[in-house]
Amino acid sequence: MAKDGKTLIEVKGLKKYFPVRKGFFGGNIQHVKAVDDVSFHIKRGETLGLVGESGCGKSTTGRTVIRLYDPTDGQIIFDGKDISKLSQKQLLPYRKKIQMIFQDPYASLNSRMTVGDIIGEPLDIHNIASGKERMERIQSLLETVGLNADHANRYPHEFSGGQRQRVGIARALAVEPEFIIADEPISALDVSIQAQVVNMLEDLQSEMGLTYLFIAHDLSMVKHISDRIGVMYLGKLVELADSDELYYRPQHPYTQALLSAVPIADPKAARESSRIILEGDVPSPLNPPSGCRFRTRCRYAMDICAQAEPEFKDVGGGHWVACHLTDK
Repeated sequence: MAKDGKTLIEVKGLKKYFPVRKGFFGGNIQHVKAVDDVSFHIKRGETLGLVGESGCGKSTTGRTVIRLYDPTDGQIIFDGKDISKLSQKQLLPYRKKIQMIFQDPYASLNSRMTVGDIIGEPLDIHNIASGKERMERIQSLLETVGLNADHANRYPHEFSGGQRQRVGIARALAVEPEFIIADEPISALDVSIQAQVVNMLEDLQSEMGLTYLFIAHDLSMVKHISDRIGVMYLGKLVELADSDELYYRPQHPYTQALLSAVPIADPKAARESSRIILEGDVPSPLNPPSGCRFRTRCRYAMDICAQAEPEFKDVGGGHWVACHLTDK
């Protein structure tokens, strides 16, 4: 299925705060602002990449969108329906349409279940297939992700990391979803296996008309698979643009620093490129800086950066940036 230009999922002002208690008597409740007013949309058949340093909130964003976490505020509109406040019972039909591929293939699979039962569990929960039809679907899913049908009788510990992730992908595909959130699906894999998994995800998207939110910290891999890329810093979306536009014309200083760290295959080009070193540590999400959250590490920081939070706005051609530098 080709991209039809229609928005499948729209996230508006999404917030996810985690309460933290301090003191002996449980007073002074503070909140870790893991996701703080994030907005984006994804069209049918499109892949939106979400990148940023560890702890920036990208995985929490994915888990909140799929409602593994209940949002503190904001809207999650899937195919025209706001699912942000639905009960677990009301969410059940949407569980079929939205699936997740988890980061760690070693922890996300139940070691006591056979691969066949792991893949078949979603079929049982949603009453999709049973008996012979169930087993045929499991075997077909295994072959779809590049495994053998007889692997259904084996246990997760009998597989390599790349094979386990393929099992996780087969489980996500079992209920024929429309939208898949891939939460760093290749970060726990060997480099030689990462490209195989990403290429398989692209092939599956082309064959099944899938829509992806692809979360990762490897910008080069994200560029390869994504139509558009969003960059997060300390719970905020700081830049969002088409993949090539963001890669070749980054506007936000944080995005520029991330891209400067991407390895370059050409030795001459690598020598001529300049690496941007970010000084200092990422501030605590318990007590983020005033104004722009990146200002404490930004080489271009101005007085206005401490006084006012930059507006996340379109600077042209669907290129969104939250930076006071773009006001000049």
